[in-house]
Amino acid sequence: MARPKFLPDNFTLALVGTVTLASLLPCRGSTAVAFDWLTDIAIGLLFFLHGAKLSREAIVAGATHWRLHLVVLLSTFALFPLLGLALKPVLSPLVTPALYTGILFLCTLPSTVQSSIAFTSMAKGNVPAAVCSASASSLLGIFITPALVGLVVSNHGEMTGSPWHTVGNIVLQLLVPFIAGQLLRPVIGKWVDRNRTVLRFVDQGSILLVVYVAFSEAVNEGIWHSISLSTLAGLVVANIVLLALALFSTAFAAKRLGFSRADQITIIFCGSKKSLAAGIPMAKVIFASSTVGAVVLPLMLFHQIQLMVCAVLAQRWGARKTAADKSHKSEAAAAVRR
Repeated sequence: MARPKFLPDNFTLALVGTVTLASLLPCRGSTAVAFDWLTDIAIGLLFFLHGAKLSREAIVAGATHWRLHLVVLLSTFALFPLLGLALKPVLSPLVTPALYTGILFLCTLPSTVQSSIAFTSMAKGNVPAAVCSASASSLLGIFITPALVGLVVSNHGEMTGSPWHTVGNIVLQLLVPFIAGQLLRPVIGKWVDRNRTVLRFVDQGSILLVVYVAFSEAVNEGIWHSISLSTLAGLVVANIVLLALALFSTAFAAKRLGFSRADQITIIFCGSKKSLAAGIPMAKVIFASSTVGAVVLPLMLFHQIQLMVCAVLAQRWGARKTAADKSHKSEAAAAVRR
């Protein structure tokens, strides 16, 4: 039986369970140190497997469609940060300063890969372009995100070091394993392709580990004493406003620039979404451990909101395209009979 579209998926439920576990049984002392090492290993393994999974053909494919990719990258790394800064006087009163730091952080993140491609496919968009654009966003985000964080997050005391020092840490922890996976793809690529469930397990497991460690630290610092239900409601409103403006802006720009329907869909889904899988590991590297829990909370909520909204849009647009194709076939058949 299919899950109703507005109910959270199993992974979102697992995230909620992990936050609950960290709230009730946070790790401390030597246990926290052990978990911290474990998360570093899991994140390195995650990016290694992603490197082994992504073919070089997929990296190069669609690169000639530069106008589409440029619009997506500008939306991801320019429009979002500008929206985060411009909306600060309006939205920051709804949340705490630490939570708005998390909103600014999610504005700097790359686009998702898997869900952007999946929604583009459901809506009958340009899937090859989505693969190339989302992959490029994910790779470039390793360098662009920490630099943007240094520009848009005013309280640099929450960061573990300078932006360029952070870039070095991210390159070491994320890009080096990715490149190693790419180099070993001729050896292990087919095994990875046959065992996608392993990658999904590592993907989701590493995120859950980071969330548990981050929220354990946050609970130890008293996060739930500083965040009320009204503040959480304000955070939901802030995320909805941000996503709505991003969806409208990408749709408006794609149409005004004369892109085809398929390309417009790709721009909307790739240009309006933010990556939980990339964001949580990056937050662990960029921000001090005592602030990571509050920083990733806006991203976790934004992730669920974007999945629910984009699922509805993808299903609706896909159904319209299917109906239009059937109508065209019927008209063509009628013309042949005449």
